[in-house]
Amino acid sequence: MDRSLPVWVVTALLLALLMLLPLGWLVALSVSGEGGGLASYRAALSDPHLRKALWNTLVLAFWVGIFSLAVGAPMAWLTARSDLPGKRAVRALMLASFVTPPFLGAFAWVMLAGPNAGLLNKFWRDVTGAEGPLIDIFTMPGLIFATTLYTFPYVFIMIANTLELIASDLEEAASILGARRLTVALTVTLPMVAPAIASGFILAVLQALALFGSPAILAMPAGFHTITTQIWSYFQYPPKIELAAAASMPLLVATGLLLYLQKRVLGRRGYASVGGKSGQRRTIPLGALRWPAFVVCLAVMACSIFLPYGVLAKAALSRAWAQPLTWDNFTLNNVWFTFWQYSATKDAIVNTLELGIMTATVGALLAALLAYTVNRKLVPGSQFLPFLVLAPVVIPGVVLAVGLFIAYTRPPLILYGTLWIMFAAFVTKELPIGYSQSDATFRGVHVELEEAGRILGAGRLRVLREITAPLARSGIIATWCFVFIGVIRELSASIILFTPNTKVMSVVIMDLKEEGQFGAIAVLGLFMLLMTFATVALMQQLLGRDVLGVRE
Repeated sequence: MDRSLPVWVVTALLLALLMLLPLGWLVALSVSGEGGGLASYRAALSDPHLRKALWNTLVLAFWVGIFSLAVGAPMAWLTARSDLPGKRAVRALMLASFVTPPFLGAFAWVMLAGPNAGLLNKFWRDVTGAEGPLIDIFTMPGLIFATTLYTFPYVFIMIANTLELIASDLEEAASILGARRLTVALTVTLPMVAPAIASGFILAVLQALALFGSPAILAMPAGFHTITTQIWSYFQYPPKIELAAAASMPLLVATGLLLYLQKRVLGRRGYASVGGKSGQRRTIPLGALRWPAFVVCLAVMACSIFLPYGVLAKAALSRAWAQPLTWDNFTLNNVWFTFWQYSATKDAIVNTLELGIMTATVGALLAALLAYTVNRKLVPGSQFLPFLVLAPVVIPGVVLAVGLFIAYTRPPLILYGTLWIMFAAFVTKELPIGYSQSDATFRGVHVELEEAGRILGAGRLRVLREITAPLARSGIIATWCFVFIGVIRELSASIILFTPNTKVMSVVIMDLKEEGQFGAIAVLGLFMLLMTFATVALMQQLLGRDVLGVRE
């Protein structure tokens, strides 16, 4: 036991360094600006632009949570409990929406619903003769719409997986006792899934609060900010690092409070269904509404997948993306320009792959080590490790980037300008996801199997190598893939920490947007999606199941 104590100490110090060092510098600088004390907070909160950005963020987060719930909850019920046709197709499209970077979806909707050249608005004018646009994506409603399209899958996953665990016995018993279908839904089904509904809403709000890409693409051209883009603006010349640190604190506090609320909701509303695997989950017939419900689901997925992906493909192959794709307008020059003429692309792809592979490998191994240590109680104080591992969930990407920028641009450890500061940000940000996956994996590997091996004379290392590792292999691979996908689509931390030599693909897409290179954005965006879907396909092949975890 004494030998294992240093391992626990070193691990705890490493986790504390990843999180507490940037947060400590963030707090320290926010109270040590010119004038000392709370001067930076007074300056930040007296800035009318920041106050407006805070209000815009609250409006965005609230309505994204509401609409994500309104879209995700019914679709979850339809796929989990009804006889909706094409469930597999709906889940596949839901997965595509889940892994699509929100900033890429927002850019696609610029081409679809821009007030002047947007394809849907041009079609609307041609058909109706109207002068004004049908949709203006450069508004707060447009931002809410585009954000919801890539946030509601979080609600869907939480509620669908919960419904899959609830047997139909309770609902049928209520029906036998004379309750109508609506009464059963309100008094039996709803209380069972209420924690998942509340948690899904909070998760959607958290995603909207921390989002940078969509507001940068849709809000800033319209002349308004959210808190993340306002923090980013403080890094523009001349930089105002103290104001950025002070402005980060409300976002950090709001995120922490929402996560605490989510924990309380899940902790106090504990419902359990008795019956386990033997419980039957009978499908509910939709009758005449079966196909209309399927059409509605496809309409939702058309907004998040079909239309955005289609307009990206069209732009990638067009000389002028706003014109019809005729033979005269067809070109492959966008591909040539993106990969061979635009100097930043190759380096960005290499940087993204290096960071993705390093982060996924280190993150998966570290998450597996920590999860195994905690589940098997190998070291004293291991019960405190999950708190340190999961704590970065509270830190939005932009806030983490501000803290890392402050911490690693000064002695003794100067990492700014290298890939290592990006690596530190990605490991810190993705480790909670990796740990949660690994923790579920090792909970599923019963300790009795390891004890049986030790009874037969095998040492701990041999048991780990020959029993535990093979059983946990698929879960560790899933952890690697989840972390890798997270790195590919990351923008909120990268946009603050990059330098000309450390750009990643998401940052290059934002650079191309500033230059108006729509075709090149489409090419690089589709390449990013191809990498993501290849990783998802590999994960599904190795795991042999749906990544979202929803069964047939």
